[in-house]
Parts: sequence; C-alpha cells; structure tokens
Amino acid sequence: MWRTCFLIILLLLSIKGLCQQPVTIDDSIDERDFMAKDLHIFLDSTSHIQFSEIATPPFARRFTRDSTYQNADFKENAAYWIKIPIRHSPYSKKVWLLEFYDQTIDHLDAYVPREDGTYERFSMGDQQDFSKRVMPHKNFEVALNMQSDTVMNYYFRVQSHEFADIRLAVRSVNRFVYYALNEYFLFGTLYGMVIIIALYNFLVFLAIREIKNIYYILYILSVAAYAMSYDGIGFQYLWPRHPEWNNYAVGFTLYSVILWGLVFTRRFLVTRANAPKLDKALYWAIIIRSVYFLVEVFLFPKLLTIRTIEIIPLSLIFYTGITVWNRGYRPARFFVIAYGILFTGFFIRTLVYFDILPFTTPLHYSLHFSFVLEMLFLTFALGDRIRILKNMRDRALKRIIHQHEVNMKLKDKVTRELEEKVTERTVELNKKNAELEEINMKLARQSSEINQINSILDLDNWKLKNSIKEVLNERLMEKTMDYKQFQTLYPDSLACYRFLETLKWQHAFHCRKCTNEKYFDGTHKFSRRCTRCGYNESITAFTIFHSIKFPIEKAFYIAYLTVTGKKDYTLEKLAHDLDLRVNTVWGFRHKVAERISELESHGKKPSASRWEDVIIFHEDAPARVTSKKYKAFKSEA
Repeated sequence: MWRTCFLIILLLLSIKGLCQQPVTIDDSIDERDFMAKDLHIFLDSTSHIQFSEIATPPFARRFTRDSTYQNADFKENAAYWIKIPIRHSPYSKKVWLLEFYDQTIDHLDAYVPREDGTYERFSMGDQQDFSKRVMPHKNFEVALNMQSDTVMNYYFRVQSHEFADIRLAVRSVNRFVYYALNEYFLFGTLYGMVIIIALYNFLVFLAIREIKNIYYILYILSVAAYAMSYDGIGFQYLWPRHPEWNNYAVGFTLYSVILWGLVFTRRFLVTRANAPKLDKALYWAIIIRSVYFLVEVFLFPKLLTIRTIEIIPLSLIFYTGITVWNRGYRPARFFVIAYGILFTGFFIRTLVYFDILPFTTPLHYSLHFSFVLEMLFLTFALGDRIRILKNMRDRALKRIIHQHEVNMKLKDKVTRELEEKVTERTVELNKKNAELEEINMKLARQSSEINQINSILDLDNWKLKNSIKEVLNERLMEKTMDYKQFQTLYPDSLACYRFLETLKWQHAFHCRKCTNEKYFDGTHKFSRRCTRCGYNESITAFTIFHSIKFPIEKAFYIAYLTVTGKKDYTLEKLAHDLDLRVNTVWGFRHKVAERISELESHGKKPSASRWEDVIIFHEDAPARVTSKKYKAFKSEA
C-alpha cells in the first residue's frame, strides 16, 4: 500500500514539474528578462504546424524548457514556438507589455489571448514595413490586457534565415519609456559623434589636403551605417518602407567597413615605405575581400550573414599597426590602441553570444562602445601624426635657421677676405691697365700705318686686276681666248647669272605681260616677279640660254666661239674640253647659229664686241625678229 502511495506522489511531482509556472504581474517589479533557456519552446523543424494545433491542450506537453540551450544551437529557417503563461492582475496600476530584444528577426507572429478565449494575431518582423508594427520602436512589443484576474497563455512564432536571439522581457511601460529614451539618447550621442568627427576630418582635409582624411571619413561613416543596420535604427529612420534591404544591409555595410579600414590603414601607416610586404598583403586583402563580396551578392547571398570571416582582415590591420609601431613609426601608437579596443569589443560581444558572459545592456552594446572609442583614438592618431610632423618640421626649420646663420657668418668672412683680395687685385690691375693702354696706343699707331699700307696694296691690286681684265677683254675681242682663259671672266654659273642680270635689267625692269616696272624677288634666285600681275620671269627667260640642260658657263663659251666664228675647235675637241656630248655641243651651236642668221637677216650682224646681242631677246625684238624660237619664248612667257 505504501508503495502505491509513493508512486502516486512521484507521479504528481513529475506532473507538477512538467507544468509551466505562470509569470505573475507585480507592480513592485518593473522588469523581468527571460533567456531562451528559461522559456518553454517547441521547435517545428518543418515550419508547417499551424497555431490551431499548437493551442490545443494535448500539444501543451510538447513545450519543453532546455536549460542547456545556447545561441549557437539556433536552427535557421526553423519555426520556434514560444509559450509563456501570464497571470493578469486587474489591480495593477501600470501598463505592461512583452518585448523581444532582437530586431533582426525575420518573422515574429504574436498570438495575444482575448477574454472570450480566442486569440488575436499580430505579425511583426524586419521583413514587413516598419509602419505595420504595433509600437513604433526598433524592438518588437505586444501590450498586455490586465482587466481580468486569470492566467492567459501567450504564444509567439519566431522564424529567421539567420541567428535570432530568443530573449524577451516582461516590463511596465514606465520602465520601457525610461529604457527606450536612454537607449535612443545613446544612439543619438553615437551617431552625433560620428557626424562631428566626420565634419572635423573634412575640415582638416580642406586645410592640409591629405587623402587619408577622406578615407577615414568613409571608414567611420561605414561603421555608423553598420551599427545602424545592426541595431535597427537604420530600418526605423532610413529605409522603413524597404524591409527587403534588411537582408543585405549588414553585409553591405560590413564590407564597406573592411574595405575602407584596409585602405585607410595602408595610407595612414605608410606601409609602402614602412612595411612593403604587409603593404602587398593589405593590397591583396582588398582584392580578395572585394571578390568575395561580389560572390556573396550575385551567387550566394546567404554568405552575407557570415561575419566571422572579418576576423582575418581585422587581424591583418592590427598586426600591421603593431609591426609599423615597433619599427619606429610613432603615429601608429594610437592606431594600435584603437584597433585593440575594437578587438576587445568584438571579443566581449562573442562571449555574450555564446552565453559565457551574462546578457546586460553594457555588454550587449560593447561593440558600439568600442566603435566610439576606436573613432576617438583614430582621430587622436590623425592629430598626433599632424603634431609629430609639425614638430619634425619645426626642428628641421630650426636646423635650417641655424645652418643659415652659420652660412651667413661664413659668407661675411669670405666676403671680407674677397674684398681684401679684390683691393689687392685692383691695384695690380690698375698697373696692368696703364701698361696695356701704352701698348694699345703703340698698336693703334702700328695699325694705322698697316691700314695705309693695305690701302695702297688694295689700290695696286685693283689696278692689276683691271689691267688683267682689260687684257682678257682685248683678247676676247681679238678672238684669241681659250676655255681656261674664258673661265677667268666667267668662272661659274653665278658669274654668268650676274652678267645676264646686268645685261637684261641694267636700265629697268619691264614686265613682258603688263609693262609694269615694279617688281620683287621671284621664286628662284635672280628671278623677278611683277608686283601688278604676278608674272615670274627667270634670269634665262628671253635669252639664248633658256631651257638648257648643261652648265650655263659652258653654254657661254660655246656661244662665244660661235659668234666669233673661231674655227680652231672641232665638235669633238670642244665636247672633250667641255666634258659634254657631241650632240649637245652641236645642238647649242646650231641654236646660236640660227639666232645669228635671224639677226643678219634683219641687217644686224653680231660681232665679238656685241656678242651679247645674240644672247638677249629685247622687248622690241618682235618688230625686227620673226624667229620661231622667239615666238616660243613669248608663248612660254
């Protein structure tokens, strides 16, 4: 008999242990927090069980409390049903509500009991517009109805594609308002500091024009954007009508934090000079992280929720700062402290996540506090760098001033020595100048005498040359000059062209087209162009030498022999002496002979003294000459 009683007692105790004790509302306790291991939860791995089945009495025993539950045990995309019984108190003078802390839950359905035994459903979560929430707060709240003295079961369905913190609180509205105001005040302080620090660094950039300040601004703005995406402020104030952005905001902003952190590290620590190998590592970290981000966005969006990978670039940044500091780069000290604080914040937040540290407000926002301190110390680092550079510049300026003073003293000393040397040299130069003046006077007298002698010699030389030319001209007229003697009068084509220029235009220039007498230099040497009609007349035009294909000085000699009628030269001998072909010599002699025949037919026989009549076709030639050659010249003109 006593055995039966003992079994009955054990059965009653086991049933009592399975029953969930209700939460009693007491005005003396404004807040109660319930961790996931304190709640009775049913895990629906299929996500297909409906509330109509969940709310049945037989289903109640399937809700269990797991005292060993940790955040790492959360199953993604599974439905967690939470049942919490609350004993209402109509005598309570406060308004009460239930609140979920985690604002990143995708879908949160609250089933609130009515007095008639039915349930009212409220759909919440960050996959719905912010305006659909029961209360306009970043967290999820449900108000309690305290009108009846009874125990009512509240059901919640939690489902999320990534980790969701199943933690709720039963608190009075008084406590909620106090807590919410302080929390938003801290948020305002955090983001206000970000804006102030960003504006300050922008003003510094305008003053010193260093691009690292812009990189730092982009970094802290990325940190602020990540924090706003993480704590729900961004959804409440920036994109309340676009809940789909909640799935990507944290991934996008975290990539921006890592990207600009790496870029700022390279620029601030001057790793290219202070740590070349680590500079290459940072460069490749930027490329690899960017490629990984593109893979996340376009191929595997689920990877955006994985944040543990960021420990690699952050560790690389921290290690680079320590290395550069150890190598003597003093501005890196505040940089190392800043990232040491950031690592501490990440470490504390990780311990809270794994339930190693208790969940408290300071520990929950440890990452935010570390971000604030990191921004302050990085700002100190930038200012410290400017201060160090200023001190180095001042020391360098003092050294320059000191060196300048030494140089001035040395310059004064050298100047005095040079003045003494100059005085000595001036005395010597004055003596030398006096001697040079005497020598110059002697040279001037000698030069005057030499000039007189040269004038006499030049006069004698001129007379001698004229005598030679007279002799040669007489020999020319006497028809006794050979080619070498002829070259004395006309040695080259230039002498021949000058003779033709004097012969053609010794009195005046007359244009063959418009009879204008004004001209300027033509396109070729010795040619003349009419200023009125632009006609360009070459030096050989309207002469017997027009269009010849061999040197004009040789043509002069052939014309001379033809006019004088000298018979001593045969065609072969003349071609040999002039180095021309026989046909060329014969053709030009024939041309000259025709010109002579034309002149004789008009009663003008050329002689050796007037052999130039054969050369030139004068302007009145058409009245006297009817030669086909002259007509050809005229038509060409």
